[in-house]
Amino acid sequence: MNLTITQQNVHLLLPSKMSWMANMLAEDNGISIVDAMKLLYSSELYARLENESTKAWHLGPVALYQDFKAER
Repeated sequence: MNLTITQQNVHLLLPSKMSWMANMLAEDNGISIVDAMKLLYSSELYARLENESTKAWHLGPVALYQDFKAER
């Protein structure tokens, strides 16, 4: 079994991280999950996450959320 993360499969790691971050963002800002997802998916953080070479996918949802807040 090949467990190597590549540009072709990094997208498989993102939904759970995005879900966690959307919940945190919605709760912290009193917005809907849908609005939180829109903000996250249009962020610079997501652009880094979907690019395997940045290795941002190594980070957990809390660290990623802190990065997201810092970029805003």
